[in-house]
Amino acid sequence: MLFWELCVGFLTLAIVATAENPYRFFEWNVTYGDIYPLGVRQQGILINGQFPGPNIYSVTNDNLIINVHNSLSEPFLLSWNGIQQRRNSFEDGVYGTTCPIPPGKNFTYILQVKDQIGSFYYFPSLAFHKAAGGFGGIRILSRPQIPVPFPPPADDFTVLIGDWYKTNHTKLRAILDRGHKLPSPDGILINGRGANGITFTVDQGKTYRFRISNVGLENSLNFRIQGHKMKLVEVEGTHTVQTTYSSLDVHVGQSYSVLVTMDQPAQDFFIVVSSRFTTKVLTATAILHYRNSKSKPTGPLPGGPTNQIDWSLKQARSIRTNLTASGPRPNPQGSYHYGLINITKTIRLQSSAGQVNGKQRYAVNSVSFKPADTPLKLADYYKIDGVFRVGSIPEQPTGGNIYLDTSVMGADYRTFIEIVFENKENIVQSWHLDGYAFWVVGMDGGKWTPASRTQYNLRDAVSRSTTQVYPKSWTAIYIALDNVGMWNLRTEYWARQYLGQQFYLRVYTTSQSVRDEYPIPKNALLCGRAKGRRTRPV
Repeated sequence: MLFWELCVGFLTLAIVATAENPYRFFEWNVTYGDIYPLGVRQQGILINGQFPGPNIYSVTNDNLIINVHNSLSEPFLLSWNGIQQRRNSFEDGVYGTTCPIPPGKNFTYILQVKDQIGSFYYFPSLAFHKAAGGFGGIRILSRPQIPVPFPPPADDFTVLIGDWYKTNHTKLRAILDRGHKLPSPDGILINGRGANGITFTVDQGKTYRFRISNVGLENSLNFRIQGHKMKLVEVEGTHTVQTTYSSLDVHVGQSYSVLVTMDQPAQDFFIVVSSRFTTKVLTATAILHYRNSKSKPTGPLPGGPTNQIDWSLKQARSIRTNLTASGPRPNPQGSYHYGLINITKTIRLQSSAGQVNGKQRYAVNSVSFKPADTPLKLADYYKIDGVFRVGSIPEQPTGGNIYLDTSVMGADYRTFIEIVFENKENIVQSWHLDGYAFWVVGMDGGKWTPASRTQYNLRDAVSRSTTQVYPKSWTAIYIALDNVGMWNLRTEYWARQYLGQQFYLRVYTTSQSVRDEYPIPKNALLCGRAKGRRTRPV
């Protein structure tokens, strides 16, 4: 079926439900190309010839039709970090839900940014492609009739930051496939460039929005602008209390929006990004250029915070929801009183690292995820036995040795659960759940116990899709399971994700209503044991 025929068919089916919501069409070609982000030639993944890829601009409830041509020599998938895919995990773009796009073929993602605003990004989810590029920013603006809790900025900048290797992603993947750990990254990138490779041009006296996403592979990063303060206004789709910071810790997979007023003399300043909690501090710089400036930035780079966890923990606790602001709807964000709802289940998740059959693996509750031969969502939809088993990962830590399994945890639709991430290691961890935003109700050092709930924030905790867990610490989240599907819960430390530190949460209902879950898309790719099956009637 041709791309435009597919779009017309989809429009016909969706016109009754979404006639008032615009459609935005994207045609992307994914290729390899030479890039030099740290001054060394590498094989990068380009989208329409760009590294990083093009940004997606949209408005709440827009329908995004993204036709992706895979011109690589191997299968490829894009995933959408923070886009909730309401009732539609078939389009999530991870191997547990979506068949890869074969080389030389295309697939059209049909997404709706339903009831969302904010700053997010997309990235390639297969084969350690993330270490080669293929990522880009996503911004979802509020509808014109919905008030935003700050004046319109003079401009809106996407800032993609992340650690980077000079080694090609194929060699990095081979190291992991042989069962070894990766070395530390070689540098930091800002929008795909190293030292002073990017310039943001501004006018004196005006205020600008910077949407900062950590698209890297493992390191927490600190973001700061020489001589300027930053006012935090949004975190992964939630308007926040407008707190001012001189620097901001952005952990892997996280996105933040800040407002910066150009209140300094008309000259150039450094924008600095540096690694956190690492023995060797990696640093990258960009330039904040006042339009009439004649002078280059001077003086030492602004220093970051100390490596003490307490500073970062205190900052994380200070990030709270703006209860008086509207979200994607006109009602205040604080109208949903999550703190008054009884939890139906507590799940404790503990990470671990170790050897299995002489190879390095990483696990959750002792289970290291082993990919199946068929995407789990397709196996579930077609009722194909033997692909996975619900309950193949325990809901509490076992303390046992690591073992391999295709780990799937079951959960009931419309329940309200608590998840506690427990980190017994000496690294900062970062966890993401596809398909959902959750409330980060508590985090602290030491061991979590039921008594820890007395310190939870049950009034204005921030709602987001990625949260950090500090060394020898815990983080607790609340989730309203209102999105049916098969959803990936993973570490954002990408080598660990690749070697098993992930699982799938199957949010299930017996209902067959499209109000609860959309049917399989007509254009769905079918692979593995689902190959040759029919999707749905045209």
